[in-house]
Amino acid sequence: MPTLILVRHGRSTANTSGVLAGRTPGVALDERGAAQAAALPGRLAELPISEIVTSPLQRCLETVGPLLDARPELRPHIEERISECDYGDWSGRKLAELTDEPLMQVVQAHPTAAAFPGGESMRAMQTRAAEAVREWNARVEAEHGADAVYLMCSHGDVIKSLVADALGLHLDLFQRVSVEPCSITAIRYTRLRPFLVRLGDTGDFASLVPREEPPSEEAAVGGGAGAP
Repeated sequence: MPTLILVRHGRSTANTSGVLAGRTPGVALDERGAAQAAALPGRLAELPISEIVTSPLQRCLETVGPLLDARPELRPHIEERISECDYGDWSGRKLAELTDEPLMQVVQAHPTAAAFPGGESMRAMQTRAAEAVREWNARVEAEHGADAVYLMCSHGDVIKSLVADALGLHLDLFQRVSVEPCSITAIRYTRLRPFLVRLGDTGDFASLVPREEPPSEEAAVGGGAGAP
């Protein structure tokens, strides 16, 4: 079965302003995010990518833009099921404001019970994304062979939930996974089990340097802005 390259979109204007973007339209890459996207073709130059699948949101389309320019033989496939979690009434709000919401404790510790007001549950997010991956695995294998490599550009919480699915982890554990902007996660699927072969790889270890202020113990809902 194919190998899936999961790319989180580059850093966005919402990431740097501390806003939970969700599906809010018009959220673009910031200057650093655009640079991250521009570097993506070089990082993936050795991979024979057969298909590019992307969330319909602007920040993902901008992230795969340079890669599509570098590989004019490919065209993007828009896949609604790997779009950002629908955070409903939380969308567009400052993350600092949401910290005191009782639901945030549920999102952190028991995400299978978390359903966003006016939006969707985290269970539904994982289910739709995993179904999309399995259908695309079958499609890519049928069209390009069992050793094919294809790419999906998606969002932090979606990618984390797919990693949990691949590892057989309960969704309640998915907040232990971290994927920075424009990071690459690779999952090789086989008939019997998936193998996680890369996780959140940015090629940059700056985020691991100790800081004066200790890192938060809370998971970054929506994925966070990455290393400063």
